[in-house]
Amino acid sequence: MTTTEAPPAIAMHMSDGIVNAPMSALFGLIALVGIAVCVRFARTELDQRTVPMACLVAAFVFAVQMVNFPILPGVSGHLLGGALVAILVGPFTGALSIAIVLVVQAVLFADGGVSALGTNITNMAIIGLGVSFVVAAVLYRVLGRRQSGDGTVPVGALGIIAFLSAAIGTLAAALGFVLEHTMGGAGSSSLGEVATYMAGTHVLIGIGEGLITAVTVMVIARARPDMVYLLQTSPVAPHTAGVHA
Repeated sequence: MTTTEAPPAIAMHMSDGIVNAPMSALFGLIALVGIAVCVRFARTELDQRTVPMACLVAAFVFAVQMVNFPILPGVSGHLLGGALVAILVGPFTGALSIAIVLVVQAVLFADGGVSALGTNITNMAIIGLGVSFVVAAVLYRVLGRRQSGDGTVPVGALGIIAFLSAAIGTLAAALGFVLEHTMGGAGSSSLGEVATYMAGTHVLIGIGEGLITAVTVMVIARARPDMVYLLQTSPVAPHTAGVHA
């Protein structure tokens, strides 16, 4: 009788012991530096409109991240929210919001290890969110230049941008996990196993994240485009007439 080895127990929310102590310390330092940079530059994003929005999106991300769902045996996942907060309140404020959510989850709810906070913040608040915002900003500028007339971008196109940025950012965060596990992962799981499971499961998570992000951004852009950070920093403005979510 033969037995099948269970897949490695991996998830985006890393627990204590997934990577060794030196790697945890290294990425803890990286996270601290990243958060310090965000604190410095978040002042340029915050105003009377973005502060309430930052609180709302942080609460929303906290809620959706607490819902973990199984993908494969030994593997669970959850939505990240990085693209959503970056598009709505800016990359630096968004990174701080995600970091606060991760700290509260780890300390008060034991969702993610305390020693793994550095890796979790690096993956979700820095890598995933940063890639999401760069993708969104580049696509929005490119589409704006290609439009005729006043150069406006339809909200439908904004939804596509939000979808792609969320999906790509989710995969980027998953690749951050693969890198950390390769550098100092505990256990016997090989690079191929970890990369296969993380890529495969987070393609599905990325699709779900992209759909939620796209719908949310489109609804807010139609009702209150002034509350969408991406639209305020881009050289083009959204065109909402006749566009439905």
